[in-house]
Amino acid sequence: MFFVDTLETEGLGNRSYLAGGAASAVAVDPPRDVERVLAAAAGRGVRIGYVVETHIHNDYVTGGLELARLTGARYLVPASARVSFDRVPVEDGDRFAVDSGLELRALATPGHTPHHTAYVLAEDGREVAAFTGGSLLIGTVGRPDLVEPRLTERLARSQHASAHRLAGELHDDVRVLPTHGFGSFCSASGAAAGGEATTIGRERAGNDALNQDVDVFVARMLAGLEDVPAYYAYMGPVNAAGPAPVDLTPPRTADAEEIAQRLAAGEWVVDLRSRTAFSQGHVAGTFNFEAGGGLATHLAWLIPWGKPVTLLAASAGELAEAQRELVRVGIERPAAAATGEPSSWLRPGQGLRSFPRADFAALKRALDAGEDVVVLDVRRDSERAGGYVRGSVHVPLHELRERAAQVPAGPVWVHCAGGMRAAIAASLLDAEGREVVAVDDGFDGARSAGLTVAGAPA
Repeated sequence: MFFVDTLETEGLGNRSYLAGGAASAVAVDPPRDVERVLAAAAGRGVRIGYVVETHIHNDYVTGGLELARLTGARYLVPASARVSFDRVPVEDGDRFAVDSGLELRALATPGHTPHHTAYVLAEDGREVAAFTGGSLLIGTVGRPDLVEPRLTERLARSQHASAHRLAGELHDDVRVLPTHGFGSFCSASGAAAGGEATTIGRERAGNDALNQDVDVFVARMLAGLEDVPAYYAYMGPVNAAGPAPVDLTPPRTADAEEIAQRLAAGEWVVDLRSRTAFSQGHVAGTFNFEAGGGLATHLAWLIPWGKPVTLLAASAGELAEAQRELVRVGIERPAAAATGEPSSWLRPGQGLRSFPRADFAALKRALDAGEDVVVLDVRRDSERAGGYVRGSVHVPLHELRERAAQVPAGPVWVHCAGGMRAAIAASLLDAEGREVVAVDDGFDGARSAGLTVAGAPA
């Protein structure tokens, strides 16, 4: 009897898998923090005999090389992927015995990357699951524009063909187990694409890649692609070179004087506390990326790559979890850190800054009262296309640092779809001395308040 264990990496919107039988297993697209995979294998009482990559990842740093080193497993990587480390090069059709009666078959599925390879698991000759990586996802496919702009249309066509190959070669009951698509920006349908479980049959019935003519599919996919997170440019090269082992030892403790010096030097000092706590009192110049709120993706997207970062946290546990999240996207070591109450992060004579939080009903009252305020929408283009606050200024969060000067003068009420990105944006503007109000409310609140206009503005 075979098993498949799913390891969620929610902050990145990805899944890794451990699959095997009574004695041995294969790890698929493992996360950077490989202890989770080792713990899953120990819980099953199995040896990891293979570590496989469906492709060289562009959205996170893999733990594959380190996991193979620690376990002695054979490291399977598509043969045409250009890498700088020893591995077992995998060609289309290669087969690998995982355990008694369990076999893994490589199936070339280019599109998300030129070398992308899916792996099909068979038990006693019957194929039962397909690890589809960034090819066939749940209800969509992986985006084809992460490698080279000139290859995008060609890869989109390859993605369509690969989806059809999977559907053509596998029977309806085969489970589809993708790596991306659970909030990952690698999904062609945006960060919200995904779902819990699917099969080839379900995808055959509902996936556009399997139900649209190739030209229609490619045109619609390319029209719907949004900006690629800036840090993606660094993930592929790190993975191709072979990532170094993770160092999760606690960073050096910074006192109030050092925090002030790092801020004065233009370094990033990131407050990990909740957006509520941050708004009530924080060190001037710090940015709020709350732990557990998409910390890795948003911080890695916004921070100038390689700039030192100091982390401020409410507790040692919060700090440790943030470190773990950040190494997954290549932010290796904080320059320093501090924990405790924000008052302990202040030099003598300094005071804490604060700003108000509100909901859309409060914004409506302010506008009805004739207050001269700026409404700033930091959602993505696709979100704004579904409706926006009348008269609002639109600057997507990932562009705000470069475009902050374009935000008109006056008090800024900043909103997103739920409050977390608005809190980040409010902290960025607050650090520049702007008067801000963070709208901590779901966008349905804007509709209920009668503030919205349907459809994107011209």
